[in-house]
Amino acid sequence: MAHPVSHGPDPRDGRVYDMSKDLGLAIKVALATNRPLLLSGDPGSGKSSLAPYYARENGMRYYEHVVTSRTQATDLLWTFDSVRRLADAQAHRSHLHDAEYVQPGVLWWSLAPESAHSRGGMLRPSHRHDPLDRFYKEHQAKGAVVLIDEIDKADPDVPNSLLVPLGSQEFTVAETRTTVCREPHVSDHLIVVTTNGERELPQAFLRRCVTFTLPSPTHESLLRIAELHLRFEGVKWDGRTRELADVLADELMAARQGPDAQRNRLPSTAEYLDALRACRALRVRPGEPDWELIRTLTLAKSAQQDR
Repeated sequence: MAHPVSHGPDPRDGRVYDMSKDLGLAIKVALATNRPLLLSGDPGSGKSSLAPYYARENGMRYYEHVVTSRTQATDLLWTFDSVRRLADAQAHRSHLHDAEYVQPGVLWWSLAPESAHSRGGMLRPSHRHDPLDRFYKEHQAKGAVVLIDEIDKADPDVPNSLLVPLGSQEFTVAETRTTVCREPHVSDHLIVVTTNGERELPQAFLRRCVTFTLPSPTHESLLRIAELHLRFEGVKWDGRTRELADVLADELMAARQGPDAQRNRLPSTAEYLDALRACRALRVRPGEPDWELIRTLTLAKSAQQDR
């Protein structure tokens, strides 16, 4: 029976993932040591997909925050709407309560959901479920997984500023002076941090993480991943489909190992899946007239030239 297909090529719905034994052990070490798991590896290698997969497989709450160059460390803990508060003050609203303008971030919801509901006990709970939990279930799970995606895009001060709240699993909301700490009923708490290596991370942050680098794709791993995804999408994994996946795996490995590999961006597993889906949908096979254009569009993307 075919599973429902999620919208978009990268849904982050946690339904399909090729979990290696080594990566599984790295997760266990991170949980045992209460340390964040720092994942590195090529873009498109599956770093961001691990967290939702682990959360779904283990019935855990799931939160994510995609880091940008403007991200501040406090954004993962809480935000304060000072603009709305000022507007309310100018409108002479009486009995202003700073807690009304506090929005808990992903780490607050994951560590202390009951506190987040009531803004640290200062308000009546206003939600029946976590608004940031992407896999909300009727019966709230005790454990949580947090994805902090592409932390290398942030200023170096951001990972340094997260050292204390990640290490102690406690922080204080400046505007309300509310102390937030991990609640006793929160059992497993896994924080997955990803980096593409665009910027070197502070050594102090690296020392406080369990680090794991996803290996480069192999011919065998590409076929495994292709089968997992296509079977989930309801595609029959027959001889013809496997043969196409096999030929495309050869093409990707050749592109990654060829003479231009050092100068060009290496094609990823995600782009291999794009090529496979395109060839199936358009009924094109390597060597046919349209193949070279599909290869250029998916596997052998050339760097954009400066004008």
